Amino acid sequence: MSERESRRREWAPDWRLLLFAGLLLPLLLGLGLWQLDRAGEKTRLLTQWQHPASASEWHELAITGLVTGQPITVRGHYQPTGWLLDNRTRDGRSGYEVLTLFRPLAGPPVVINRGWVPAPSSRSELPLIVTPEHEVRLLARVANYPEPPVLAGEVAGEPAQPGGLQRVQALPESVVARVEPGVSDRILRLDGEGQPGAFRADWEPDMMGPQTHYGYALQWFSLAVALITLTIIASYRKQES
Repeated sequence: MSERESRRREWAPDWRLLLFAGLLLPLLLGLGLWQLDRAGEKTRLLTQWQHPASASEWHELAITGLVTGQPITVRGHYQPTGWLLDNRTRDGRSGYEVLTLFRPLAGPPVVINRGWVPAPSSRSELPLIVTPEHEVRLLARVANYPEPPVLAGEVAGEPAQPGGLQRVQALPESVVARVEPGVSDRILRLDGEGQPGAFRADWEPDMMGPQTHYGYALQWFSLAVALITLTIIASYRKQES
């Protein structure tokens, strides 16, 4: 009998290897399924972005939960209190994003991002902000507060007082809550320049596309297949006959 025939591979798994694979495989599959679920969610959100007619009422979703990019309709009044978010550029020109406190007829108060305005030539001047005083109905998108980045330090300046307009580098929810307790933990961006009180509000969806999530899912499932394959190969060992 030849040496090749006398050294056959037989199923002789190492229990430690099987334990490791058994613990890791569900994790890899779970991550892949989670990415598929995220891709489906992003597809639904992009559909909502392209068809804002499906917007829900603010007082309904403020209770059931808000998703970034979700279209919202809200009716109420702008308040005099506002913030100018500094260092926002468009087309190479410096400016501000105008954030104004809004009190809906129903539902919690919320900050409205009304869009971008150019900055005056002098730093000591603030742009002229005209705010509708009558009741308005807005179409907007759910967004996050412009929080300062990690380790960036405190937000410059004191919180705006009711009726004031303040220039800020960032606007955490805690700053607004000092002026308006009970304010929503999300803000709303006006959906286009045709909305009452809007400035330049040509937003783009600030979200990762579904294709990216599908790519991540493929990576996790590929790792799962590789784990199964390598475990099977390692479990067959050469045996002396």
